[in-house]
Amino acid sequence: MRDRPSRTAQHVALFRALESVRRGPRLFEDPYATSSLDAGYRMVVALARLPRAGRRIERYIDERWPAGPRASAVVRTRFIDERVEAALAGGVRQVVLLGAGFDNRAYRIGAMRDAAVFEIDHPATQALKRRLAGRAVPAGERGHVRFVSADLMRDGLAEVLREAGLRRERTAVVWEGVTNYLDARSVDATLTALVAETAPGSRIVFTYMDRRALDGTGGFTGVAEWAAQVSDAGEPFTFGFLPDEVPAYLAARGLRLLVDRSTRECAAEYLEPLGRREPAAPFYRVAEAEVE
Repeated sequence: MRDRPSRTAQHVALFRALESVRRGPRLFEDPYATSSLDAGYRMVVALARLPRAGRRIERYIDERWPAGPRASAVVRTRFIDERVEAALAGGVRQVVLLGAGFDNRAYRIGAMRDAAVFEIDHPATQALKRRLAGRAVPAGERGHVRFVSADLMRDGLAEVLREAGLRRERTAVVWEGVTNYLDARSVDATLTALVAETAPGSRIVFTYMDRRALDGTGGFTGVAEWAAQVSDAGEPFTFGFLPDEVPAYLAARGLRLLVDRSTRECAAEYLEPLGRREPAAPFYRVAEAEVE
């Protein structure tokens, strides 16, 4: 794939950081998100702390990319947070953050500290993440996290998980912001490995693109701007599912679909009750499945 840290992971970290310094109602607080950013993005977050400036920055981003990658990122973060917290409350003590990027759930969700957390990512992105975590997170709050370097386009996930020490027990897996940069073979192999290496009752939360946004048959607006953004970052969209096909696809691999929503639907659930009407994509989706 790439030999440098993910630029799109930086974008998501920026969106989480902006949400975390937002004045008024917000969906979550990620105190470590800013530490993941380069100097330019850190300046943006510093400006967002000023009265009224944060809203202007959000509006600028949303107008530049009208499909809503910013709001899509923050609502999917909230959705996944809730699923992970529910799994931990139900007794899960093992979490896999697959393609973790600059995900800080292992540190900001208190219950995660009582679990064994495996952060699996491309070596280039993970090297930067480890340096940043070493500076931002107190040493006593990092011992539950195991960093595992892997390139899902080349490495066998089952072997990677076994070598990392993953136990075959009920596990919560977060696979956020990854499938749309892979190919069909890699997605299939990853899900197959997760089912094989975890116990029945495990939960896999993942995001994906509606394939119709990629092939142009869905009539979605704003796709071109978002696609151009990630292509310019060297990480073009390459894969998607048709939502109607997801239940059968998962069932064929030993998984039962529990929930599947667009980020626009998530925005209606999380943002609109707060009086926040912000654009989120109808073609970007987040789903949860259970290992049978």
